[in-house]
Amino acid sequence: MVSWLALPLLAGLLWVWPNHGHAEASLGGDAGKASASLNFRIVIPPVLQVLENSHPQQIQTNADGSATTAEQKLVVLSNMKHGFCIALRHPDASHNTRWQLQQSPKSATGSGAVLSPTSDGYRLCTARPGRFTLTLQHRFAGARQDPLAWPIRAELLTL
Repeated sequence: MVSWLALPLLAGLLWVWPNHGHAEASLGGDAGKASASLNFRIVIPPVLQVLENSHPQQIQTNADGSATTAEQKLVVLSNMKHGFCIALRHPDASHNTRWQLQQSPKSATGSGAVLSPTSDGYRLCTARPGRFTLTLQHRFAGARQDPLAWPIRAELLTL
């Protein structure tokens, strides 16, 4: 007899429960609209990278003191907004008078790089970001019997 009384009560609960859930869902739709916004910030880190720095490992200067030439190729990648500079120095400051540097005509066109002498060597600067292939002609003068290890240091400077 208890089970006969529980059956109508259980049927009544099942009848009311789905309707109650449906009423809540319909009330939620009339409550308003949600909105959201996203703000993204993309940070690109500064890049200044030497991809290639090729030059002879040794230089043989002429015994009579006449100049010897050597070519150096620098490939530099930069996203620096205002460009970069490369400081080229000879570790022996007294040798600077016997060392000369100029840009090769094949790298001077279109690169936008400007070569200028400084008190301790040379400075090669660009004023924009990009990938630069720079070919430099070095002239070394002075009499030496033994080969000279590559003496030029290159230091990158950001602008």
